Amino acid sequence: MGRRLNLYRSMILGTLMVASLALAVLFSTRTVSGRDSDNDSKEIARGAGTTIIHGGTGSPGFVPVITTVAFHAERSNGGVTGAFDCLAFAPEATTGPDSGQLTVNAMYVVGKITGASVREDTVTLTGVSDITGLGAGTNVPFTFIAHRGGPGAAAVLTVNSLTFSFNEILVQGAFEVHSQD
Repeated sequence: MGRRLNLYRSMILGTLMVASLALAVLFSTRTVSGRDSDNDSKEIARGAGTTIIHGGTGSPGFVPVITTVAFHAERSNGGVTGAFDCLAFAPEATTGPDSGQLTVNAMYVVGKITGASVREDTVTLTGVSDITGLGAGTNVPFTFIAHRGGPGAAAVLTVNSLTFSFNEILVQGAFEVHSQD
């Protein structure tokens, strides 16, 4: 039991370190990311953080699900480019002592953003993704709608390989949405 607990702690620590690195890279300056103000690209939206899926897996079990999400989108040369990542974790057991250990990789969405629209403080990003776990597939269309803000901001992820959407609430991090004037 002690070895298993240490393994879980190591997995959680590793996940937190990867998420921290992703946040640091995402929020780094433009010159570090290789972009400078002399080109014609214009940032549309970016964000990263931890969300909880509202209602978890749904009725009847309502098993909790958390995600680590990161995205960025920009207009460049008349088009939209960007990337989207969302890694969802569920507990290894639905009840009992391990039900609070959200360590099982339930779904991983790696997307290429090809479209974006902004309305007030909300961005709608579209593209294609490769998915492992729930809804697995390649070149799967996705839509991610995010509202500007920090903890409490809402987002919705829809992947076309599934018949339902994931309603997410940001618990750590921030979503930035820039006006397109």
